[in-house]
Amino acid sequence: MTHSFSVACGLSLLLSLCTPFCVATQSQDWNHWRGPSRNDLSDSESGFREGKWHLTESWTANQGIGSSSPVIFQNQMLTFSWVHGKETLTSSPLSNGQEITWAHSYKAPKYGRLATGDQGLFAGPSSTPEVDPTNNKAYTLGSDGHLTCWDLTKQGEIDWQISLYDEYEIPRRPKVGRSGLRDYGFTTSPLLLNNQLIVEVGSKRASLVAFDPKTGKELWESVSASPAGHTGGPVPIIVDKVPCVAAMTHEGLLVVRTDGKQAGQTVAKVDWLTEWANNIATPTVFQNKVVITSAYNQNRIAMYEITLKGAQLVWKVAHPSKICSPVIFNGHVYYCWRKIRCLDLKSGDLIWQGGNTGDAGSMVVTADKRIIVWSKKGDLSLINGAELSPDRLRILASRKVLTKTDAWPHVVVAANRIICKDWLGNMKCFEITPIDKSF
Repeated sequence: MTHSFSVACGLSLLLSLCTPFCVATQSQDWNHWRGPSRNDLSDSESGFREGKWHLTESWTANQGIGSSSPVIFQNQMLTFSWVHGKETLTSSPLSNGQEITWAHSYKAPKYGRLATGDQGLFAGPSSTPEVDPTNNKAYTLGSDGHLTCWDLTKQGEIDWQISLYDEYEIPRRPKVGRSGLRDYGFTTSPLLLNNQLIVEVGSKRASLVAFDPKTGKELWESVSASPAGHTGGPVPIIVDKVPCVAAMTHEGLLVVRTDGKQAGQTVAKVDWLTEWANNIATPTVFQNKVVITSAYNQNRIAMYEITLKGAQLVWKVAHPSKICSPVIFNGHVYYCWRKIRCLDLKSGDLIWQGGNTGDAGSMVVTADKRIIVWSKKGDLSLINGAELSPDRLRILASRKVLTKTDAWPHVVVAANRIICKDWLGNMKCFEITPIDKSF
């Protein structure tokens, strides 16, 4: 049974009039995990010029707790959070996140029913909404396994919902070696690909399950079965002209086909079992190659070339990222975990490293070849990419934005705005002053 409401219950925010979604270009949207192209590359420029970072604080808001990152769709910001015993999808004007256009919710626990460990470091949903711009639908996956379709043409009313824990036999993540037992519930974002909503279910039958995005009916299951990972979500990849998807499960990298009668068949697997069930960084795809990384007993980053015959190691180096998903841009690999690092894409060789980012972190490359870094408990920084600074890390600007909790939610850079969020739901939006190109 689901429940909805037209105002954000329990939120001390201003209610605005319900307004329809207005027309916007795709470049202004950030409607998937890791952005419109799912690779942390933004069309927005950084705003850095004449030795200064030209940012203006636009608004501050809180719409509930959770490590889910916001998405932007047609001048509205969608947030998925936990508020007073309910998981809630909230829509706000991008121009003012303190206002509420609409909000709908359903009852849900603060943690997944099998969750154990680290509950002082997270709470609420971690999965980022997936928006279908062609049908004006949004899809979310709650920490207790509620897979939900929301109708954006009806101000976010719930279209259909499935409880994955109730429908599938899903075990708690197993203990790895001598590390403590960890299970963070469902964390991976749904992936809409070729009229299939692909979800890392992690049941005893299948790691991945594809659903009909219109009805929620199951379409196929992966042959491979492994507990789900704790990453941001599956990623599309083309392998020998065949559409596939790559996911970092509890046991390692899994690549499966998504086409026709072959859907769900395993293309490649790489064993990568990490202590504390911490395969966290999302696989990063470049052409038919995948970069994966984690710390603890693995403590490395590696690139694999994927063919229909399997996975072939290209390189591996001992410069891991435990949290931040690697970003590939113009022949380099960037990520931040404790330090900011830049690797050569072809060889994995370390180009430069430095700074202090702590554990939490995410990065976005801007249109002017600079990189926005969101890390620690709310540090926002801007660095040069390797093309602008080939020999060393150059931090151009840095500011303390939030101070309370870890910056687990991914930073959003779109529509000339930067949206920062921590897992308690505190958000700040900065407007990037664009370069005046009229002269």
